[in-house]
Amino acid sequence: MRRLFASDVLVSGLNGLGAEIAKNLALAGVRSVTVHDVKDVDMWDLSANFFLSDQDIGNNRALACVSKLQELNNAVLVSALTQELTKEHLSKFQAVVFTDISLDKAYEFDDYCHSHHPPIAFIKAQVSGLFGSVFCDFGPEFTVLDVDGEDPHTGIIASISNDSPAMVSCVDDERLEFQDGDLVVFSEVQGMEELNDGKPRKVKNARPFSFTIEEDTGSYGVYSKGGIVTQVKEPKVLRFKSLRDAMKDPGDFLLSDFSKFERSPVIHLAFQALDSFRKEHGRYPTAGCEQDAQSFLKFVADINEASIDSKQEKIDDKLLRHFASGSRAVLNPMAAMFGGIVGQEVVKACSGKFHPLYQFFYFDSVESLPTYQLDPQDLKPSNSRYDAQISVFGSKLQKKLQDANIFIVGSGALGCEFLKNLALMGVSCSSKSKLTITDDDVIEKSNLSRQFLFRDWNIGQAKSTVAAAAARAINPSLQIGALQNRACPDTESVFHDTFWDGLDVVINALDNVNARMYMDMRCLYFQKPLLESGTLGAKCNTQMVIPHLTENYGASRDPPEKQAPMCTVHSFPHNIDHCLTWARSEFEGLLEKTPNEVNSFLSNPTQYSAAMRKAGDAQARELLERVSECLGKERCITFEDCITWARLRFEDYFSNRVKQLTFTFPEDASTSTGTPFWSAPKRFPRPLQFSATDSSHIHLIMSASILRAESFGIAIPDWAKNTSKLADAVNKVAVPEFEPKKGVNIVTDEKATNLSSASVDDVAVIDDLLSKLEECAKNLPPGFQMKPIQFEKDDDTNFHMDLISGFANMRARNYSIPEVDKLKAKFIAGRIIPAIATSTAMATGLVCLELYKVIAGEHPIEDYRNTFANLALPLFSMAEPVPAKVMKHQDLSWTVWDRWSIKGDLTVAELLQWFSDKGLSAYSMSCGTSLLYNSMFPRHKERLQKKVVDVAREVAKVEVPEYRRHIDIVVACEDNDGNDIDIPLVSVHFR
Repeated sequence: MRRLFASDVLVSGLNGLGAEIAKNLALAGVRSVTVHDVKDVDMWDLSANFFLSDQDIGNNRALACVSKLQELNNAVLVSALTQELTKEHLSKFQAVVFTDISLDKAYEFDDYCHSHHPPIAFIKAQVSGLFGSVFCDFGPEFTVLDVDGEDPHTGIIASISNDSPAMVSCVDDERLEFQDGDLVVFSEVQGMEELNDGKPRKVKNARPFSFTIEEDTGSYGVYSKGGIVTQVKEPKVLRFKSLRDAMKDPGDFLLSDFSKFERSPVIHLAFQALDSFRKEHGRYPTAGCEQDAQSFLKFVADINEASIDSKQEKIDDKLLRHFASGSRAVLNPMAAMFGGIVGQEVVKACSGKFHPLYQFFYFDSVESLPTYQLDPQDLKPSNSRYDAQISVFGSKLQKKLQDANIFIVGSGALGCEFLKNLALMGVSCSSKSKLTITDDDVIEKSNLSRQFLFRDWNIGQAKSTVAAAAARAINPSLQIGALQNRACPDTESVFHDTFWDGLDVVINALDNVNARMYMDMRCLYFQKPLLESGTLGAKCNTQMVIPHLTENYGASRDPPEKQAPMCTVHSFPHNIDHCLTWARSEFEGLLEKTPNEVNSFLSNPTQYSAAMRKAGDAQARELLERVSECLGKERCITFEDCITWARLRFEDYFSNRVKQLTFTFPEDASTSTGTPFWSAPKRFPRPLQFSATDSSHIHLIMSASILRAESFGIAIPDWAKNTSKLADAVNKVAVPEFEPKKGVNIVTDEKATNLSSASVDDVAVIDDLLSKLEECAKNLPPGFQMKPIQFEKDDDTNFHMDLISGFANMRARNYSIPEVDKLKAKFIAGRIIPAIATSTAMATGLVCLELYKVIAGEHPIEDYRNTFANLALPLFSMAEPVPAKVMKHQDLSWTVWDRWSIKGDLTVAELLQWFSDKGLSAYSMSCGTSLLYNSMFPRHKERLQKKVVDVAREVAKVEVPEYRRHIDIVVACEDNDGNDIDIPLVSVHFR
């Protein structure tokens, strides 16, 4: 980020692509963005440049964008250049990007950048209709400091052989991620200390839990225990060709779609031919013009003939005609996608982080075109803001886009990008259409780095409302309604059947799997296309869920994230994540959960006591112990009491508990099988000796005592943040001696889900604790309440992260685990999901290319694309969606999208007979969460002669609205051989 903050970037060509790149760079936080253009705004620019409006037509494109670009980030200096560029202009920049430049000029500028000292990163990018290109030249020698941005892989060593080559085995709780050729270093190895020399060693024969190193360890000491092996990430040097040389010898093209393996060389020719056409005619080919198409094809043939080494034997004329016809148009989805890619390449050039695109990338989405033949008359401009899009897709599809009813769920980073894209595309922009967006969240400061429709002055306002207003400012014709409802079962009265029936497409812009699963279920039920996407740092993915064609979102699931066992977190941590998980858990227990319990007791002691006695278990006992301590011996009245509490808490956490643990399990302890108890991955801990001269100790006491005072409503004195005065106060605290006890039970079972050990005396102890609590309450001032503190990671002045990082680092010190700074602690404990504007822009661009297909209709599954991309590598992987699984029984076949509709107000017996006629034995029926009928229950036989809808009303308490003519039943069936058959949802139409 420091390198990025020191970088000056030029973006030349403020068409839609230039605007997207400039937006992403402003959000990324470079030092300055200079936008350059000599052209004036025309109607076609409104199709893709979201900074522009009708009022800007006739003004310089760069000048028209400056003020709105500056609003995105006040820390970035934004300026405009409007004169013809010269090579001398380029010398002040670290990176230059061109989106609208002739090849001759590009050669001239790139030669200058390539030979400049130091080299200036040169990027040429272009979007022409449904085709796009990127070329990168970062100079003769460019160093990549981190090729993928991933944390170095690590492993915990279990054994090392005295051999040549030496075999290194690691514990089997996590698979190793090393690959052959990786470099690793060893640390903390006991016995074979020779490996702790910090020298990188190369991995060979990498396996899930072992690898070898090309080293003779025969003369080394014998491995005894311990050891961490860590990947070393080495810088990589890349040697870029100049554009002039690369154009003649492009090398391997970066592929995105293996079904188009031979397409990149053809598009390489097409972009050169387009440059030749523009040079000769002074314009782009006209959409649908046969004469221009012929002229363009001749340019392609001539360039191909001259390409001796890379001559193409087969040229796809149909593809090239599409290219020529739409070449003038800068489509918004293409601009968004390429704006993300190019924006990330600039960040790479400035920071040295992530592997650059080396060197050409070509992409097309011709399958986004309608399946029907386009009439040249349908492609003609009508002097509207959608003319660029019409020149590619025709006015017929444009009208369909404008009439579409869309539901966007989520108004964060993805939602902002989607709204901008749809506004520019003209989606839901007719009087008969509606775009509904919903989000129950409000804008926070941290959102502003990527949720670009929001500004500083919007903090605290509803996301959906602000985003909708911003989208309407981009295109005043947008018919948009903003809601603040979460899409979930509780809001089905808002998003009711009539609402769903009127939708054409649903677009997810969500950040969690549960919400995605719910929306997937609703789209399945109402048979609506669902366009799904997500991002994680530089990675993004898109998935198309198309009724009756593709599998649904819930058909395939990622494996659940591996959670550390509770006993590992509480007693046997072996990495900083475990320490931070424990620290956050303690923060919430001490400062949020316990005060909440105190308040519950004080609000209604009788009801609270009854609830605890009814629970009567170890967890209730433990909760009451905390509450009674909080109001009893640990109650704080003065700030000095808070300091005492913090000092004693330090002693308990980081000294006494460790002494007890190592007393119960000494360093030489063995398990029941005779193996050392403290074998990897366990780390033997050492107690900490508190010192008021240790700044980390005193800062932990400071944050703990201040937050404790806050929870008790105690005024915090000015001297509380003075470390020397605080140290004096801490030194006055009397700390009792601690003696470890015999017979203390410490949970070591990794499958345990609760650390509270049950006792036969729980009920008696609970009664005793409740009596003590009632006595404590008598000593409290009238109306006393505690203030629960909810963890808030984004306020650096509230001491929350100070306490959590302090707790975690002291615990790490106990176990000889490397400590982390507050920022790293914030990422882990705050569960911050990495998010950047570039991958978000790319994902939404790709989804909107699919939206053309969905709205046009009649596209086969082969035309749709799911994508996984990682801009860090860079990697683009596109493939057809997985078809919906077809299930069969006798002569019936169905998919998850089907529903069996049965007409008639049937009884339960008649419905059973309906299934029997199809060779199916229905043994169970349910509606919602209620069981209507099950053949195993004798009492259910009396329901056989009742109407299905009446049973649903009586048993499931289903309220059937007047407008609804059916109820939905889930039926469990088996065939004649007793095999379960998974049948579709059954709708009984009783009216």
